[in-house]
Amino acid sequence: MLTSKQIFLYGLFFSCITVLFWGMLPIALKLSSGFSDPITLTWLRFSVAGIILALWQWQRGKLGEFKRLSKKDWLRIAAAGTFLIINYTSFAWSLQFLLPGSAQLSFQIAPLFLALGGLIFLKETIHIKQWACFALLGIGMMVFFHPVFSNNQGNTIWIGFAIVQMSALAWSLYALLQKSLFTQLSPSNILLAIYGYALVVMLPFSSPAELTKMSFTDGMVAAFCCFNTLIAYGAFAQALRYWQTVQVSAAIALTPVTAFILTEVCVAWGVWPEIIQSSHADMLSLLGMFLVIVSAISVQFISASMQRKKNRELLEQPLKVA
Repeated sequence: MLTSKQIFLYGLFFSCITVLFWGMLPIALKLSSGFSDPITLTWLRFSVAGIILALWQWQRGKLGEFKRLSKKDWLRIAAAGTFLIINYTSFAWSLQFLLPGSAQLSFQIAPLFLALGGLIFLKETIHIKQWACFALLGIGMMVFFHPVFSNNQGNTIWIGFAIVQMSALAWSLYALLQKSLFTQLSPSNILLAIYGYALVVMLPFSSPAELTKMSFTDGMVAAFCCFNTLIAYGAFAQALRYWQTVQVSAAIALTPVTAFILTEVCVAWGVWPEIIQSSHADMLSLLGMFLVIVSAISVQFISASMQRKKNRELLEQPLKVA
């Protein structure tokens, strides 16, 4: 049985892997816009990840878990897959109305949706100190992306904002449904079922013929997007297994900051200068990034401290009864 410290470190490790790969993904998706539409690329990502994961689980003899699933479990898997598809496609759709920075900023409501979902559906508790960290995190996000508010996008910004909120809500519902299936399936098999479902459902709306026209460089970008899906969501599923939803939601809020840093690294190194451009963040944006990091780290330590206190109380309870 894992100790509290081991659980915290495992959760921290998988959360960091998730944040890193989700931070790299926007750069890869930006590069892929020249050779594939979002739906086709998403279908490819799900397909490749599903095939690789199926072979891995078959080799390990883990596919037998699916035999004990009830009809209700399969419905939950289908619902989780549907919400994940909605998340991908609606976020891509929102970019028709919003600049990428605006869409990314708007999507940061997702951690709050996830935390509230854990509170309502999974009966997890959120301490007042954790609420304070979320409030500070939200302020930090707004300060970090404050240049976005100076962009004049007309009335279409409200349409894009509404679409992003739909995407964020769908993602949160997917994550909660995924966690509710942990008693029936391993995280890997949950993802395998969702990938298989998405492969079939999205095929009629995809254009696989586009992918045959890719150059070698395009193929490398597409391959990275595919493996990114497998690694990031696999790590995310494992993180939810070791940490409370509120902790994971705080950690993944670092994704925009990670994407910002990686983008600036690409600009500094002169990588893809025609496509990847600097955001020219000022000191106020850097202050916002600092607030986000402090808030995310604080909520993790607060949650871990609360869990240790709860464990001590459970150990002391039999002694008090005796």
